[in-house]
Amino acid sequence: MQQWLSDHHAVSYLLILGFTVYIFNKVFRANNQKLPILKEVLVYILMAIGSFVLMVLQVDKLPIVQCMGIAVLMMLMLRGRQLYDKWKSNRAGSGAVKEADSGK
Repeated sequence: MQQWLSDHHAVSYLLILGFTVYIFNKVFRANNQKLPILKEVLVYILMAIGSFVLMVLQVDKLPIVQCMGIAVLMMLMLRGRQLYDKWKSNRAGSGAVKEADSGK
């Protein structure tokens, strides 16, 4: 897989850029606050430049895409766990309310 990604520069770049944007939006944005449009454009331009540097390292046989993929997978697992805990607490809370109403 590493060899294939090294041979296909465009795919490597797009994967790295996509992972970078996802990680930035999930980790570094506080409560989905939007920046002014010029700052937003500047941030994405800098991410595109940084992704190019990471793509060069990927082509030079470092597992950048694989590492970023693991990071995104772990973030998705955390989000799934948070949703599960929220669902479970809501379900337990509604059960307690039903028991309290039936006791009256």
